[in-house]
Amino acid sequence: MNIDYLKLGELETNCYILTKGNKVLIIDPADNFIRIKNRVNNFEVVGVIVTHKHPDHIGALEEVLSYYKTKLYDINNLKEGKNKIDDFTFEVLYTKGHTDDSITIYFEKEKAMFTGDFLFYLSIGRTDLGGNYLDMKNSIEKIKTYKDINIYPGHGPFTTIDFEKENNPFF
Repeated sequence: MNIDYLKLGELETNCYILTKGNKVLIIDPADNFIRIKNRVNNFEVVGVIVTHKHPDHIGALEEVLSYYKTKLYDINNLKEGKNKIDDFTFEVLYTKGHTDDSITIYFEKEKAMFTGDFLFYLSIGRTDLGGNYLDMKNSIEKIKTYKDINIYPGHGPFTTIDFEKENNPFF
């Protein structure tokens, strides 16, 4: 699986474009449909995953769904645990805290975790925008069991779970 990304919108949200063969899965179509379309090119979009529904993560969602005639996946239709969308197999973790609808997507084979606004490089997401700190603490405990994986956050630079365990003051 190839992992590509675009920084989109005023808040520079990371929109991820995952490719396997000629199939694409988009995570958080933040903003600027034209840039997403240009990056996807002529590949087949098999779905769109939204880690949570804050405006900076879904700005181009309706255009993407309409143009590619594809389906939205989020906390409402992805179960916690193993999931599959076409050729993409992944684990979903409910990681409430930043919002009540926050999810994290983990691709075990690729050791890649997409955390939305739950976990960032040396930080965590705010809890005053529809979530709460107790849920955030519980979600942090949930992902502490993982090791040797790459973290792809909703904003900012990539990191690793091991680095965050050692250096993130919220861990």
